[in-house]
Amino acid sequence: MYEDEDVWAVNRRRCRAELCLLIVVLATVLSCRSENQAQQDSERIVLPSPEVDGAMTVEAAIQARRSVRSFAPEVLSMEQMGQLAWAAQGVTDPGRNLRAAPSAGATYPMELYLVSAQGMYRYRAEGHQLLQIAETDLRAPLASAALGQSSVSAAPVVVVITAVFERTARSYGDRAARYVYIEAGHIAQNIHLQAVAMGLGSVPVGAFDDAQVAEVLDLPDDHEPVYLIPVGRPE
Repeated sequence: MYEDEDVWAVNRRRCRAELCLLIVVLATVLSCRSENQAQQDSERIVLPSPEVDGAMTVEAAIQARRSVRSFAPEVLSMEQMGQLAWAAQGVTDPGRNLRAAPSAGATYPMELYLVSAQGMYRYRAEGHQLLQIAETDLRAPLASAALGQSSVSAAPVVVVITAVFERTARSYGDRAARYVYIEAGHIAQNIHLQAVAMGLGSVPVGAFDDAQVAEVLDLPDDHEPVYLIPVGRPE
């Protein structure tokens, strides 16, 4: 009798554990479906093919690059925005799905956003597309979150690099944070040099309130802002 009761208790605990696991899995699936649906509902803009044979050499771009904080009020075209996004995260080896910037284990933890007067866009590397996720000009509140830096509010486009640390942590554990920040540097330098090659200027911005930036841009919970890069025609 008592043995039967012990077996029943063990089975009950096991059922509870399995039920909890099922709930967690279901919540994860629904969350992924929700994000995918949100992307499907966003306006999808297929960008022109990126330029891969520009007139300026890498050496000339390195020589010319300087931080630019004052910008002419010239709107950047979708082609220009797409070129910047491609330099940051574009697929450069479709056969192996490798991107423009190095990534530890090709885990690609970064998500790229572009904020302009026309709204906010999320770059989708596969297919070289922009997903418009907001139609409001968020540059002024983004500048407030960046301690009032005028370059953020004045630039025609602000590139926002965010990180999903878990993507890299699954492979590299505690070392992941280091690799993610290193990757952010790779991406940023690509953007700075690409901007120079396009006759544009840019400035790296690391001084901002993470929580405020996430709130202003309504970022997903696991997308942590790590870098802001205002870009535009030098004034």
